[in-house]
Amino acid sequence: MFETATSVLDALNEPYNLSREQIEFYQEYRYIKLKNVFNKNIIDLYNLVIREKVRELNTMHLPLNERDIYNKAFLQIMNIWTHSATIKEFVFSKRIAKIASDLMQVEGVRIYHDQALFKEPHGGFTPWHADQYYWPLASDKTVTAWIPLQETPLDMGPLEFSAKSHLMQEGRNLAISDDSEVEIQQKLRLGDFQQIIEPFELGEVSFHSGWLFHRAGANQTDKMREVMTMIYMDKDMVLKQPDNKNQEADWKKWCPGAKIGEIINTPINPVLYENTHD
Repeated sequence: MFETATSVLDALNEPYNLSREQIEFYQEYRYIKLKNVFNKNIIDLYNLVIREKVRELNTMHLPLNERDIYNKAFLQIMNIWTHSATIKEFVFSKRIAKIASDLMQVEGVRIYHDQALFKEPHGGFTPWHADQYYWPLASDKTVTAWIPLQETPLDMGPLEFSAKSHLMQEGRNLAISDDSEVEIQQKLRLGDFQQIIEPFELGEVSFHSGWLFHRAGANQTDKMREVMTMIYMDKDMVLKQPDNKNQEADWKKWCPGAKIGEIINTPINPVLYENTHD
């Protein structure tokens, strides 16, 4: 049985209290995995709604063997919260936003954008990359919550992390591609960064910073790997002069109307959590 509407909203907004050790771990390694962030009923409820909306909005219908490496990796629908009031409840969860704020040690967070990432049965791997290559953001106070909507064993292609790789400058100019997979992997090996490859339990959520290098394996199963992600930024994040065409495109799409050198305060970048020090 699904929970009542009131209990669902309570679960989405109930604080998940982090220990000092967990915050320090994130600050050092720039990723963390947290168990039991949501229970099975919550995941099942929103998975159903997100799955249907992805099916409705998906425009990629080419067979896998006719796609480039980027589109073999996943189906993606961004800012899906703008298409569904129910999904908006999930994306605007104060529980997740507070975790993001606490991990980054900032006074609050805005949403940059959300992203449903569905890796199809036998879909390809996601190459090594750092997300912030795509973002026209003036600081590294960014974090992505990666929320599997099912238990995710290794053969389904869970997210993999290169611990402490936010310290590596090489590879920050590479978009997701065959080149990024090869070049970044070589640099990570030379730097002796630890690669974290682990399954995800149901209700387990990971968080990683914008400059942390990460990838995901292929989905070797006959089931869709369904994931919802939310990207957060410091509530005082400033828009910078874009460094590349991808950042220019992100500015127009995810921060419309924001001005260079000013805080990104647009209707689609609301503050989702603010520390009131009560």
